[in-house]
Amino acid sequence: MSDADATPRRSAGSEPKPATYYHLARAVLYREFLIFVRYPANAIGGIVVAVLFFGMLFYGGRLLAGQALTDSLDGIIVGYFLWTLSVGAYSAVSNDIGSEVQWGTLERHITTPFGFAPVALLKGVAKLVRTFLTSAVVLAVMLLVTGRSLRLDPFTVVPIAALSITSVLGLGFAAGGVTVLYKRIGNWLNLLQFGFVVLISAPVFDVPWTRALPLAHGSALLQRAMIDGVRLWQFGPVDLAILVAVPAAYLFGGYLVFQMATRRARRLGVLGDY
Repeated sequence: MSDADATPRRSAGSEPKPATYYHLARAVLYREFLIFVRYPANAIGGIVVAVLFFGMLFYGGRLLAGQALTDSLDGIIVGYFLWTLSVGAYSAVSNDIGSEVQWGTLERHITTPFGFAPVALLKGVAKLVRTFLTSAVVLAVMLLVTGRSLRLDPFTVVPIAALSITSVLGLGFAAGGVTVLYKRIGNWLNLLQFGFVVLISAPVFDVPWTRALPLAHGSALLQRAMIDGVRLWQFGPVDLAILVAVPAAYLFGGYLVFQMATRRARRLGVLGDY
């Protein structure tokens, strides 16, 4: 047998192909699925906490406000549903970046061909899918407890809710960038979660400029969709344009802040510090 015969022949299709964003997205989604399957108690605990918090809000408010709470209960349910989604989207990005900094694995992500920002964004989207599922369970329990019914057209509710909380992903990126620079500031960043309540309840129709705030315009449209039954295609073109443009601007801005913060951390030599 000659040396040529002993050498294994490599076909053109056997060479390793570079990883693409499709492979990255599939790996991140599969990782999130494994975490959900292996640690279901954590997900169930989040649902229980959210339901208990709403129970205290509902029963306590009914004792204090009575009929006033009943008249605005549908809006409270929709707002609380959007708030749970917002908190999940925000913490999915900001807390994940903080964990990477704490564990010392941030530099390993940054040196990948994709960079850490796309990885963090896809991980945030994967956690957002899980948050949608858990928030849907919380919404079902809220409707069961209160005896109310809402218009739940998925072709309207899902796009509006998804676009609304896209701006929160941008805020999570900006918070993550600040975490990379200043490390232990989690208590300050968690305060922003309570600010979401103000944004969700912003008087969009009375104060038009509040449409430029994150969550505000999307919350108003979600209220009309779930309470009044307005379909997505029944909204005006200006409302739909704002619904798309404002979250896109916040996501781009948050992504830019994160990139600038990580570059500055590299220049200062504090990227791997904690």
